[in-house]
Amino acid sequence: MKKDNLIDFLQVKNATENSVDLYFYGDIVSSWCGAWDDTDQYPEKVRDFLKEHENKDINIYINSGGGSVFAGMAIYNMLKRHQGHKTVYVDGLAGSIASVIAMVGDRIVVPKNSFIMIHKPLVGVIGNANELREQAELLDNIEQAIINVYEDKLVEGANIEDIKTMVDEETWLNGEECLQYFNIELAEENKAIAKVDSEYINKNCKNIPQNINKKVVEEVKNEEQPIILTNYNLDYYKAKLKMYEM
Repeated sequence: MKKDNLIDFLQVKNATENSVDLYFYGDIVSSWCGAWDDTDQYPEKVRDFLKEHENKDINIYINSGGGSVFAGMAIYNMLKRHQGHKTVYVDGLAGSIASVIAMVGDRIVVPKNSFIMIHKPLVGVIGNANELREQAELLDNIEQAIINVYEDKLVEGANIEDIKTMVDEETWLNGEECLQYFNIELAEENKAIAKVDSEYINKNCKNIPQNINKKVVEEVKNEEQPIILTNYNLDYYKAKLKMYEM
């Protein structure tokens, strides 16, 4: 894939003199060469975007299942340093490392029927016993870094030990449930964002809400078409998952 042929995944709309809108509607990948889809996102593009819109307020819209932990952390830290006010809207799902990016908001808005999914970081490795132990230790360190981000957004009275348990178990929190733990604003239900019709996702996300497969896209703010996962493109997403968890 040639870098010049990539469609810019950062969909900037409704730009004004003092603010811009930024949409995260794809996977989080490490660099342009891992961007298999025009909605995939990577730190270099976010860096360039922030440089272009220095000190402007940003409205950040998220509907992403996550991706590369290190790329997501880099994006989070860059957005954290940005001087403008940041408002995050979870349009459908902020899952895995995308849930960390969501926590960058000075204001975080989650509709009742949107989800934040938190779980333990994953990696696929091949190696000897020493190498596997090193990877396990690295995963523990990554998990602690993620939990530190969540802790910064806890509401008064919430217990970080509860968050650790939810991370261990893989937890899907709808808007009302998020309100119990995180410093967010609850919004009325939007129309559903996506229908998920994927044997792989149903197999590997052990706590996926039972009614999520009934959600069908009718309308979203940025007028994008729904992403429907079917067995037709299942192999494509399996390959991506192997690449972007780390």
